[in-house]
Amino acid sequence: MTRWFEDIVIDEVFDLGEHTFTEAEIIRFATLYDPQYFHVDPELAPHSHFGGIIASGWHTVSVGHRKMVDALFAEEERLRALGKEPGVSGPSPGVNSMEFKVPVRPGDSVRYQLVVTGKRPSNSIPGWGLLFNRITAVNQHGELVYRADLVGFSKLRDYRMPLKLRVLLALTKVPVIGSRLRRPT
Repeated sequence: MTRWFEDIVIDEVFDLGEHTFTEAEIIRFATLYDPQYFHVDPELAPHSHFGGIIASGWHTVSVGHRKMVDALFAEEERLRALGKEPGVSGPSPGVNSMEFKVPVRPGDSVRYQLVVTGKRPSNSIPGWGLLFNRITAVNQHGELVYRADLVGFSKLRDYRMPLKLRVLLALTKVPVIGSRLRRPT
């Protein structure tokens, strides 16, 4: 989230919006990135166990990820419009789980949501916290089509580096001492 770690509320739901998948879009994405016949071939797909063209799971994920990034930018703009300084989002150290529950078919409208399910200060990167997030996607019938548990970094607003770390950082900038400190042991 583009909020400071301290401002993030556990279990707050962020509606990321909806996307309607078209057959042309499904085929175009799959042709480029996942060209299996049940994603790209309208003549063969009806004979698959899916009974027709379905979106690649990666297509479903990519749309949701784009919506999540768009929501981050919108949140940043919203905070600036209120005269507040937005927080700093960091990279993701990974995905803990990912499930594709129901196929996404042409014409399906899928709504994405993000929930921060937990958070804690990082043990390895000073000044940053870890956010544990769940993203879900539900089709127009209320069926869960996709769910993933993601981890992301968020910067702490009020972090002050401990004196010991500040001294070590300063010492790395002294030519003779710094080269010895940076040398592998």
